[in-house]
Amino acid sequence: MNAEIIAVGSELLTPQRLDTNSLFLTDQLNGLGVEVTQKCVVGDHRERLADTVRRAVARSEIVILSGGLGPTEDDLTRDAVGDALDRKLVFHPEIAAQLEERFAQMKRKMAEVNKRQAFILEGAEILPNDRGTAPGQWIEESGVSVLLLPGPPHELKAMFTRQCLPRLARKVPRQVIETLVLRVAGMPESDLDQLIAPVYKKYTNPATTILAAAGDIQVHLRARCATQAAAAQLLAEVAGPIEALLGDRVYSRNGEPLEVVVGDLLKKQRATLAVAESATGGMLGERITSVPGSSQYFVGGFITYTNRMKAEALGVSKSILEQFGAVSKETAEAMALGARRRSGATYALSITGVAGPDSGGESAPVGTTYIGLADAAGCQVIHRQFLGDRTRIRTFAGQWALDLLRRKLTLPGV
Repeated sequence: MNAEIIAVGSELLTPQRLDTNSLFLTDQLNGLGVEVTQKCVVGDHRERLADTVRRAVARSEIVILSGGLGPTEDDLTRDAVGDALDRKLVFHPEIAAQLEERFAQMKRKMAEVNKRQAFILEGAEILPNDRGTAPGQWIEESGVSVLLLPGPPHELKAMFTRQCLPRLARKVPRQVIETLVLRVAGMPESDLDQLIAPVYKKYTNPATTILAAAGDIQVHLRARCATQAAAAQLLAEVAGPIEALLGDRVYSRNGEPLEVVVGDLLKKQRATLAVAESATGGMLGERITSVPGSSQYFVGGFITYTNRMKAEALGVSKSILEQFGAVSKETAEAMALGARRRSGATYALSITGVAGPDSGGESAPVGTTYIGLADAAGCQVIHRQFLGDRTRIRTFAGQWALDLLRRKLTLPGV
């Protein structure tokens, strides 16, 4: 069974307001095994909203509208749904009386315009609103359930949880939705898709979605089945061959980010970590310390943005800086070794590079990055050329540094 969510209100089409109701509704519907196939935001325009409702009702079994049930002239949800379903609005004096009583309890006189909220669509069931003035409405239209809910989140959540969710649970065939998230580092999105598409294209269930960020790819497998066991079995059937193809580039099977995975590995091995950052300016340390309990394995870091600081804080020799430059394999190695020596950590990561927008010259164009990893056996350095703006390059650098350490912790010979 599929659902669509329509958020109503011109304010949601501005940069100042975000539709959070659809996130709550999606989570609740998924818990029932209902797939949300489409979400949209429609401004306060009667004809456009009516057209959107008509199309939603034609293709989905559940249509939920949030917002536009207030008393003002731009609250058009009731009128637009009436147009779409060819239903008249009927005035309910008892609702108007309840509204007046509510205002009286607040020691306020109700404006005449508030009576607009007492109009209910013909044949609709009234959903009382004990947290606001706008009642909700439930309409059955040729087997489709159309729900009109208030826009304020505290009103919508209470109304949906108490009055809509139990009823939908009786209507919806028993089904579960299970999701498995594989997170992958160290390969481009296009290469990943080319590699695993022959596997996931065989299936419409589970559905596969690939999300890419700087140095991080997420493969979402979403299964819909009658039971949780059946969904888990189906996910395993598809995920197994995908994981075999991706190998050690898969760093998480439960959606956890790389900093959490690395932290867990360090804790298990009773190892510690220090960082020495230049180009990233503390971004790597921030990611590591964003994980609760990171003090168990993270001893600290050095932000050495200038050559003087690299020399004074980390002991990078003047000759290395003069001969090879701040952005070089040799400097990255000296930074990592210095951070490990001065912190006493088991491992130390270093990052030096050119994040832009200004170039470091022909020898170090924008995106040039060196990442060092020092341990008791010495230091290894990798060189990468990242593309993108300043933020993207710095994010790439932190991701590759963490993945370099992950590989060392899981594959000691690497």
